[in-house]
Amino acid sequence: MLGEREPEIYGSTTLAAIEENCAANAEVLGVGVKFHQSNHEGELVDWIQQARHDADAIIINPAGLSFHSVPILDALRMFSGPIIETHISNIYARDEQHRHSILSAVSTAVICGLGPYGYLVAMHAAAYMLGARPDSLPEPIRNGPN
Repeated sequence: MLGEREPEIYGSTTLAAIEENCAANAEVLGVGVKFHQSNHEGELVDWIQQARHDADAIIINPAGLSFHSVPILDALRMFSGPIIETHISNIYARDEQHRHSILSAVSTAVICGLGPYGYLVAMHAAAYMLGARPDSLPEPIRNGPN
């Protein structure tokens, strides 16, 4: 429902627009991207478990499941690569029910409050963590501060 639900919190950008932008960003980074969305917790667990075999990193926006999904927590614990938990809103500035993600405990990094741009930041961070930054990126972007 992204782009329709609570635009004052999540903005008007659609999930399709984020997916399209992530695909374009993956081309710039020279990496592959698989984009999944589901409202079904078990389906998300299945994808996370499959990622153990065919992904180097996971960027996840677990939305409302962030705050109570032990099955997703357990699935993420089994993943050995970087896990970047991403939220469009700043969950720490939200109401009490939206402030504490149990998934942060197993995440390598947490990005929140950057809106849809947070997905691009997460992709660059994952590439950086994996040493997969293309030489075509300008030095300050490729390596960051030393």
